[in-house]
Amino acid sequence: MKLLISRRLPDSVMEAAASRFDLTARDADVPMDHAECVAALAEQDAVIPTLGDAFRAEAFAVVPEPRCRLLANFGVGYNHIDVDAARAAGVAVTNTPGAVTDATADIAMTLILMTARRAAEGERLVRTGGWQGWAPTQMLGLHVTGKTVAIIGMGRIGQAIARRCHHGFGCGILYVARSDKSLDHPARRVDLDTALAEADIAVLAVPATPETRHLIDAAALARLRPHAILVNIARGDVIDETALIAALQARSFGGAGLDVYEHEPLVPEALRALDNATLLPHLGTAALEVREAMGRMALSNVIARAEGQPLPNPV
Repeated sequence: MKLLISRRLPDSVMEAAASRFDLTARDADVPMDHAECVAALAEQDAVIPTLGDAFRAEAFAVVPEPRCRLLANFGVGYNHIDVDAARAAGVAVTNTPGAVTDATADIAMTLILMTARRAAEGERLVRTGGWQGWAPTQMLGLHVTGKTVAIIGMGRIGQAIARRCHHGFGCGILYVARSDKSLDHPARRVDLDTALAEADIAVLAVPATPETRHLIDAAALARLRPHAILVNIARGDVIDETALIAALQARSFGGAGLDVYEHEPLVPEALRALDNATLLPHLGTAALEVREAMGRMALSNVIARAEGQPLPNPV
């Protein structure tokens, strides 16, 4: 069975894949383009793609009867794959839920604390030699303990963030979801407008879908209170980045902590210039044991397909 891995995964995963399959691994550490995706659909039995690989409807249109029968996505987000087009072509799609939950929630907490306490700004101050010593009113930020946190999207990751905020920092929790959730702590389900208006800290944890694109637009940003901070660990296009930059420039709310960007890896110069934005390079799952677990989960779906077993993680 021919397997393509679109970008090199941790060594233990690559070795396991090579021991089971006729493995091809791309050398490039950038997303697959349209031509590469077309070739993969025509020539491979399965592909382990990841963020940005262009398995769009256009690729399936070129190969309406692909040899490839499985896209075992490395990652929980799969908005780079047109799932409907894949299914119409007889190609199953899987992802890696669960493996990414705690690591992504940890990065959300990192961004909350860094943004609230102006840690990135302070680190730059020290590195550039601009720090003149401690002062009682220097770099005052937002005290996180006891604040109201609004979680926009209450799936696995959203719930993990809520637990950390409530049990670790005594925060009150609001959440936006399509249904009530059974949680081990108090929380109140509200609509998006209420969540943004009442939050001291708002965290975006929704999947990337056509419905969530630009969910946070200029009108939504205007609902944030002047001291509030906004954190995005979902996908970049959940926020209208142009509107975000304008609101941050105007200092209409406290600040933003971002691990994802609308046109990733492009980060606009105007955003990079802002001292009220904490910017990370998509570190959500960047820990070896987490990436190994993701790789093993993706590979388990390929093995299941090879053995004619039900797929563990279909989307």
